[in-house]
Amino acid sequence: MAEQNAGTRILVIGESLVDVVEGDASASGSNAASTSTSTSTSTASSPSTSTEHVGGSPLNIAYGLARLGRPVELLTAIGPDARGTAITEHLDAAGVAVLPASNRTEPTSTATARLRADGSADYVFDLRWSLPIGSIELAEELEPAIVHTGSIAAFLEPGGAAIVELLSALAGSEHPPLVTFDPNMRPSIITDHASAFERFTAIAALTDVLKLSDEDAEWLFPNASVDEALDRILALGPALVAVTRGGDGAILATARDRVAVPGVRVEVADTIGAGDSFMSALIFSLAALLDASASTPGATSADDPSRGGAPAEASTSTWDASGGGAPADASTSTSTWDASRGGASGGGAFVDALRSGTAFDAAGLDRLGAFSVRCAAVTVSRAGANPPTLAEVAPA
Repeated sequence: MAEQNAGTRILVIGESLVDVVEGDASASGSNAASTSTSTSTSTASSPSTSTEHVGGSPLNIAYGLARLGRPVELLTAIGPDARGTAITEHLDAAGVAVLPASNRTEPTSTATARLRADGSADYVFDLRWSLPIGSIELAEELEPAIVHTGSIAAFLEPGGAAIVELLSALAGSEHPPLVTFDPNMRPSIITDHASAFERFTAIAALTDVLKLSDEDAEWLFPNASVDEALDRILALGPALVAVTRGGDGAILATARDRVAVPGVRVEVADTIGAGDSFMSALIFSLAALLDASASTPGATSADDPSRGGAPAEASTSTWDASGGGAPADASTSTSTWDASRGGASGGGAFVDALRSGTAFDAAGLDRLGAFSVRCAAVTVSRAGANPPTLAEVAPA
């Protein structure tokens, strides 16, 4: 478990599930990783294997934040079964605080890939998603400074509609949190483009920072270029939008600046969890800037969070990621964020700057993106959704 420090309170809301891979043991397409269980059976004609590993984009993002040393709470849905136990143990190992309301009486959700000998696969989904009664009151009581949601949880009913209701309630609260959103589209599960796009726009309008992949953008905005998709998303309301481009890095955009951040060349083991690792790193950096703003009243992203909120000499966006390293070393943070102040009030100066479009200039966006790309690169260099610790991405 990574060492964690008190600071900006982060709440992640969304699905947890178990990915099951079944099939011919000779299938070359098997990509199971981070397995929690593995079994094999064999007949004279058809040897087979079955592997399971913990998954779900929101779960992975909470896990990635904890690995970077950030305290994080997760509101999810976990069944009273062996798979639910595997999820709980996986999250406990990283230090993610799973809220008690996450424990349900329904079975844990699964996504099963049945592999053929040629490596192709059929998929079977056994998914259920809802928010428990009282989730709005729970979120308001927790008073998180950052709330993240996305993926299946944003689109699968009845939980998807409940998330819109919850975010709307928080937006109207005394201390509205900074909201981050990663749609992480799953066309094989969410097949109705019109309804999915309507849900996407509803949540985007309640979002401050939105991240999606170039594949997500292509599905949501057919025949649009990445730049056109960015323009359309920014028009919906988010102050900052990031589009990941696999090995080619990412594009980060605000209403006034847009930068392309190159990828980091690594030997790829697989790409499982890469986008989630990028999102974790992005939230981590935002939380560090909230900490810095809380430590120095009136401070914005001109502060260097690695100094614990000491104002930088330059006027804007001068925090130093040291060439793509950690923009904020949690181990050296001296944040004075006080949960009793609630919501984003502890870092209100930064939130105000972000929402007004003045928090980041082009250089600031580049540093923000470089750290997130670096975290994703570490993740793809090893099997499974295995994101880095802060020590692995901090400057030497």
